[in-house]
Amino acid sequence: MIDIPDELIATQYAYNGAAGRAFVAALPGLAGRFLEEWGLRRDGAAMYGMCALVLPVVREADGVPAALKLQLVDEETAGEPVALRAWGAAGAGAVGVLGHDPGTGALLLERLDEGRPLSGVAGGGAVPGGSRLVGEVADARRAVTVLGGVLARLAAVPAPEGLRTLGDAVERMLAAAPEAVGRLADASERRLLADCVAAVREVAGEPGDRLLHWDLHYDNILAGRADAGRAGEWVALDPKPLAGDPGFELFPALDNLFDAGEVVWRFDALTEALGMERDRGRARAWTLGRVLQNAVWAVGDGERELAPDHAEIARRLLAVR
Repeated sequence: MIDIPDELIATQYAYNGAAGRAFVAALPGLAGRFLEEWGLRRDGAAMYGMCALVLPVVREADGVPAALKLQLVDEETAGEPVALRAWGAAGAGAVGVLGHDPGTGALLLERLDEGRPLSGVAGGGAVPGGSRLVGEVADARRAVTVLGGVLARLAAVPAPEGLRTLGDAVERMLAAAPEAVGRLADASERRLLADCVAAVREVAGEPGDRLLHWDLHYDNILAGRADAGRAGEWVALDPKPLAGDPGFELFPALDNLFDAGEVVWRFDALTEALGMERDRGRARAWTLGRVLQNAVWAVGDGERELAPDHAEIARRLLAVR
């Protein structure tokens, strides 16, 4: 029997409606099918995120630990196996694909150390520049530095053909922007979002062609396992891939583990990791594009104000010259 977590059921019902209900109803059968077809044995409690059920398993033929990922395929997740294989071929530091069923989107993935996400990095230590900090700021800065290194490896890979593109996304954003700005209740937030729109318009003609993760926050990077030859390595997983400019990748690392006083430091550290120090204006514009994208979605759901953290990120980056 497969116990489906209540939280996964709730998010599927809330965000995916009838498709989500059908997906949840099919999950026990899907899990049973692929456990049998791929010769897998359960090896721990089920894990889940907002859109996927993940079962720790062992491949019975050779004893290799793995993870069976079952998710509803949509425009964000359809490119996941394509992206992971491209990164794998380039040795770019993403989780390995051991199997994929195109009909259902089921993935058999390399097992990582689920107990060691990058968000759990702890203890004081050295940070770039040789200084030392203590406590939570030091922890977060070390995590940002690790994430920047992972991001640089991923973004160095050109996007394969057929993935969704930042060019298409920005076209939709800009088309929806006037309505989103107009629906905000606060005049200062309307001006702030209008500034984001203006910044995005300046870079919209050059959306880029790198393979982007789109959701690279600290819980989407896990420690590798020694039995997979990944000891000491931090590995990215759960991409929502698209082709675009690496500047569009920075926002999750600014928003996750949010600290208003660290926004500019993180932005500078990430642009340095990506080699974009001399092109900070472009990186800033694309990061403001993520604020705009989130605002368009929120307004579409009936919100009339910006998320406070998103607004603060925009204010601080707009002040950077």
